[in-house]
Amino acid sequence: MEENRYPLFNEFRTGKIDLDSTMKLLEKFHIPFDFEHVKHVFKKTLDKRKTHMINIEDFRAIYRALVHRSEFRELFCAYSPNCKILAATDLIEFLRREQYETEACETTALEIILKYEPIEEVRRRRQMSFEGFIRYMSSEDCSVFKNDHKTVYQDMNHPLCDYFISSSHNTYLISDQLVGPSHLWGYTSALLKGCRCLEIDCWDGSNNEPVVYHGHTLTSKIPFCSVIQVIDKYAFVASDYPVVLSLENHCSPKQQEVMADYLGSILGDKLLTSTIGDTVVTQLPSPEALKFKILIKNKKVGTIEEGMLRRHTDSHGETGVISEFEYLSDEDETDEKAPLYPRSHSSKRKREHIHSPSPRKKAKMKKMKIAIALSDLVVYTKSEKFVSFEHSLTNQKCFENNSIGEVRARKFVKHSAKEFVSHTSRFITRIYPKGTRANSSNYNPQEFWNVGCQMVALNFQTPGLQMELQDGKFLDNGGCGYILKPEFLRNHNSTFTPQNVGRYSKPMSLSIRLISGHQLPPSNLSKTNKADPLVTIEIYGVPEDQAKKKSSVIKSNALSPRWDELFSFTVQVPELALIRFCVEDEISLVANEFLGQYTLPLLSLSKGYRNVPLLSKDGGNLEPASLFVHVWYY
Repeated sequence: MEENRYPLFNEFRTGKIDLDSTMKLLEKFHIPFDFEHVKHVFKKTLDKRKTHMINIEDFRAIYRALVHRSEFRELFCAYSPNCKILAATDLIEFLRREQYETEACETTALEIILKYEPIEEVRRRRQMSFEGFIRYMSSEDCSVFKNDHKTVYQDMNHPLCDYFISSSHNTYLISDQLVGPSHLWGYTSALLKGCRCLEIDCWDGSNNEPVVYHGHTLTSKIPFCSVIQVIDKYAFVASDYPVVLSLENHCSPKQQEVMADYLGSILGDKLLTSTIGDTVVTQLPSPEALKFKILIKNKKVGTIEEGMLRRHTDSHGETGVISEFEYLSDEDETDEKAPLYPRSHSSKRKREHIHSPSPRKKAKMKKMKIAIALSDLVVYTKSEKFVSFEHSLTNQKCFENNSIGEVRARKFVKHSAKEFVSHTSRFITRIYPKGTRANSSNYNPQEFWNVGCQMVALNFQTPGLQMELQDGKFLDNGGCGYILKPEFLRNHNSTFTPQNVGRYSKPMSLSIRLISGHQLPPSNLSKTNKADPLVTIEIYGVPEDQAKKKSSVIKSNALSPRWDELFSFTVQVPELALIRFCVEDEISLVANEFLGQYTLPLLSLSKGYRNVPLLSKDGGNLEPASLFVHVWYY
């Protein structure tokens, strides 16, 4: 701060500086500030002076109140012999002992000094001042999320079914399912979040132009071609790995052909139209092999081989028929909102496909016409009606996937988890929210990740705990939208179930010391910058790992609440666990108000002294709001 005084002198020559100039000056220090907190500290300073302006000494005091955190000072003085300067050797010792960076050496220390030390003279001496230490401790490098998990680090060469895949339901909606607007922003924002499986609900539109909306409801309509243009533009901005378009197809064969034409003409080479390598598919290709490709998930007529033979012939006007038994008990959550279309269409050639029912339920035969041109675009992601685990094991091919509604899937988790795990180790399984969730609410995705379901589709437009778990899980592996499942969910012979983890348990002992909060969002009830914050630390995972611990409440302090409380957890299946830090404002004995949260995979936690960035309800960054914690596990 002393060495930084010269540029300040110009500003203060007049001896007068107001709140606005104070904010501008603080920005020059490259440390983020929350305006509410600055305003409050500024006002407190003015109260002592009975004026609207402050002088340079006041500015220093404001800066120290906001930046010189006591918890950082304690750490700094523990390693700095004179409490003024850290030599490179002191910094190395701090990194090794406190931050568990066993490889830390002189090079590491010098890199940090060059990156974070703002005082040139100190930097030249290869040392670090308290100012540099503050900047380092508040930086990304000290984030609670492991640095090497911020890029793709997992093996991307397994077959597609070996990954959890970030998936969205009714991607075109941006509010509720009945009267809300359908909007292209739904696709853009999902793709920018790294979502890799999008749902497109297609219906016949006027002038032979298919439209996308939630059928039989008052949601607005968007042209199918516009949706595909947006997908073409944003598909690979956040991730290089394949995007799957899950078509919820209600169009007549004539408009299905229009869809096929748009997919081909707009997506061009990105559209996967043939197998890579062998025409006979015995195993799904990997995300690596499908980089920058867009796959179509839809019903398909006939075999992949037949489709490949037709590749260069014109199949316009040709249709096939798919006959399926529809079980009456599926009605409550079927994804198909209505019959596909009137069956008055004649076709050049008809191909039939029949699935036999299981005897347990009443079934009615349903026939669907599908345009060959669209059917042939389906290669590795063929939608297949789910009958039973037994039926799939005997009849299903590796490139056939099932969609199961959440109600039915939950029953399977409860009564046949082992068979469910065995099924998802072989076949891509998509879970979708029940149709009665008219307000676009979400289910907890964790229970379906626990049995290895790859595409657990959520309403991305609905903020809340469920989307926080989704966003937290998919922060992993560079946010690329694909996360390698644990070995016990990939192995065909696994006996793992979430209720009885048995020999698959790898217990982890975790302790988190909640030290402090910094510039937390003030309470909605506060006229100044106050809140009564408390922190809840939660573990989500298999049932026996679910846990929740609460801190005490710190009264009327959102700027720098200090807890110093220790929380310990034992986690049996860390590979599936997420940890969530949630900060709330206690507004009465029975009610708390959400201030911010951060969720991440348990195995992405960094050890040592770490800052936890906080996110708002809709996932936005609340910088500079953060928690300061110490993490340790073995």
